[in-house]
Amino acid sequence: MNATTLSASATARRRSNTTYRWIRQLHLWIGAWGALATIIYGFTGLVMNHRFGEGAWPQGDTQEAGRATLQIPMEARVTPEELSLWLRKTQGLDAQVIRKGPPGGGREAPREGKEGKAAPKWSLSGGTASDSWALEYTPGQDKAELKRNSHTTMAAFNRLHKGVGGGWSWLLLADSFAIGMLLLGISGIWMWVRGRTAKQMVVSVMGVSIVVLVIVLGPALF
Repeated sequence: MNATTLSASATARRRSNTTYRWIRQLHLWIGAWGALATIIYGFTGLVMNHRFGEGAWPQGDTQEAGRATLQIPMEARVTPEELSLWLRKTQGLDAQVIRKGPPGGGREAPREGKEGKAAPKWSLSGGTASDSWALEYTPGQDKAELKRNSHTTMAAFNRLHKGVGGGWSWLLLADSFAIGMLLLGISGIWMWVRGRTAKQMVVSVMGVSIVVLVIVLGPALF
């Protein structure tokens, strides 16, 4: 082996070590950024995984905080978006979720030899993780009922886990945590693979986890 080959080998090794150090630092920084989020998401995910059955875990409580009947003006009956704007201007309610359907109450006029079909309801909801509101409106009606709910701390955390009630700032933060978890997994796998042969990879914790994942996901997906 000549000097040129040795020099090239040493350069490649230094580059590999530099890349490893950067990936390792990235892994540590991301882990520090999302550590608390991982605990919160892990705990609430564990709780929600056990929300059914006889031995269901406490999910927190949701209590109705009040109801009110709203008179809907003509200009707000045109589209769900117009209704949302009216709610924001007159009631101070910012709809975070707007759904048109599924079919609900209120029937269209019957046509020749056909029954009237159920008109789709508009569902609008918003609020915070602790206090939420929901309004269901049947197109053509002049009234709609506004319902308010209050959620305990555990229920509020479960709502945040599902991306409900946190507003745009929470969604942005949650997205950063989700991207961080992806990068954490990718960088972790990269560091684990580095320096290991294919045989060592198969006979390892990583190999066992892949096998278990395939065994569990197979029946669930197919």
